[in-house]
Amino acid sequence: MSIQKSAETNVGVLVILTIVVISFGLLVEIVPLFFMKSLTEPIDGLKPRTALEQAGRDVYTREGCYVCHSQMIRPFRAETERYGHYSLASEFVYDHPFQWGSKRTGPDLHRVGGRYSDEWHRIHMINPRDVVPESVMPGYPWLDTTPADASDISERLATLRMLGVPYTDEDIKNAPKQLEGKTELDALIAYMQSLGTTIPAVR
Repeated sequence: MSIQKSAETNVGVLVILTIVVISFGLLVEIVPLFFMKSLTEPIDGLKPRTALEQAGRDVYTREGCYVCHSQMIRPFRAETERYGHYSLASEFVYDHPFQWGSKRTGPDLHRVGGRYSDEWHRIHMINPRDVVPESVMPGYPWLDTTPADASDISERLATLRMLGVPYTDEDIKNAPKQLEGKTELDALIAYMQSLGTTIPAVR
């Protein structure tokens, strides 16, 4: 009896062969990635997010912005001409979790940092159609009146440090002070302005 026929008629053999094939695929495709420095080490100039930027990232995640906006510029001419330099894995080393996204109802945001002023972002977040008339994005006016949550920001930075983000004891201790008097919209804008600035976007 051939191996093929055994696999087709014996569930146990089929399961074992399936596990062998998947294991081989993991060894060939996944394991080598852990040894590629370009994927595991931060790009030159990459800095951990400030406490205010991290708080803004938490707002971004909570509001589900990643559902409509990706943060991953593919290495295709149509994308690099519109958004700037394609995204590099080494730019995301400190991101937990990644915000790559998989759908673009709105534009990619990976290199949006510095492209618009803080005031533009503020107006856009409160009522997007004031600056982009054809926008289908909902407004988020309550973010402008909701204080940024500083109650556990130090603990969040400490947790990120355990995951490899190089925050210092001073960064963690002083984190709540960065959020004093700031709103969630202030934090979100700070986060947006930090996106993709290690490699400047093509303007």
